[in-house]
Amino acid sequence: MAKKTIRDIELAGKRVLVRVDYNVPLDHGRIGDNTRIRETIPTIQFLREANCKIVLVSHLGRPDGKSDPSLSLKAIAEELQKLLGAPVAFVDDIVGPSAQAAARALQPGQVLLLENVRFDAREEANDPGFARDLAQFGDVYVNDAFATAHRAHASTAGVAAFLPAVAGLLMEKELEHLGAILENPKRPLVAVIGGAKVSSKIGVLQNLLPRLDRLMIGGGMACTFYRAKGLEIGKSLLEEEHVGLAHQIMEEAGPRLDLPIEVLTAYKIDEESQTHMVDMYRISSEMAVVDIGPRSVQKFAEGFADAGTILWNGPMGVFEIPRFAKGTAGVAQAVAASPAISVIGGGDTVAAIEKYSDPAKFTHISTGGGASLEFLEGKTLPGVAALQDK
Repeated sequence: MAKKTIRDIELAGKRVLVRVDYNVPLDHGRIGDNTRIRETIPTIQFLREANCKIVLVSHLGRPDGKSDPSLSLKAIAEELQKLLGAPVAFVDDIVGPSAQAAARALQPGQVLLLENVRFDAREEANDPGFARDLAQFGDVYVNDAFATAHRAHASTAGVAAFLPAVAGLLMEKELEHLGAILENPKRPLVAVIGGAKVSSKIGVLQNLLPRLDRLMIGGGMACTFYRAKGLEIGKSLLEEEHVGLAHQIMEEAGPRLDLPIEVLTAYKIDEESQTHMVDMYRISSEMAVVDIGPRSVQKFAEGFADAGTILWNGPMGVFEIPRFAKGTAGVAQAVAASPAISVIGGGDTVAAIEKYSDPAKFTHISTGGGASLEFLEGKTLPGVAALQDK
């Protein structure tokens, strides 16, 4: 861990501005998944025990710099209060007089959540004046929002120009687990990459491939690799412009690459369609690949048995439809059963694990989404770069 964290600095009694990521699914004010809120509790509790005065700042959705009552953080403050088991003050202001007054009223160990920082257009513009206004709430800045670390916004990067900036415990956990994959993984290192499109994973594939002992490809993107092998893929999703890249990856990976040897195909992507389980070489021109088959799951699982580290990003098929989710569920269960270190990324993958397996059986489930992908691509994340080095 090359960056300083809240464990590395003196915090007792200080005012601390904390960037969290409470961009959770909301349905008419009801929180659909509170994972991102729960994951910030260790950092908040650490700061409370140090008698800090804690001001939290987050975004929610894309209000485009304008106030939107449907994207208010008021419901988030109420949920956080339940999870924390302590009062959480909320103010429908960001840097104005009422926000300043609420912050001044804080006592040691108390928590205040400001209104959605993206209600101010200066946030996404990384406006220095706005960053300076945010900095007035703290003596120290703590970034615990890894999922937004790939954005150079005022509250994720700009504020670090005005305050000492360190990582929170969630940020620390993300950087340690994802960083270990790139720098010092327990071997063999196995990556399972799925999802619909090769295009969304190009950077990850290119950066990881030299580091991997084994690469397993599933999901719709496998069909672009099938085409690169000259196979019939029927009506399956195809990114014609990336067939050459798929061929290049196959050449570089050689025997380290595993494609699904058996797939489920359907005439239509719906619950009622007729389906056929077929060998990868026998895909009908009238059908589309919608999932990997049990023989493919078994082959992947055999590769997990002696793995040291497994990275999984992307489902194995159209898992939103239960009939087409068996491959994803099988991989989830196989990874969970493996003794390997398991690191999971991507919202769809996390959703699949929560539905078909036990999240507690995985070493680390990233909250990062796009930030996780960019990190694994080897890109510099502005929100991480802004933190102090150890």
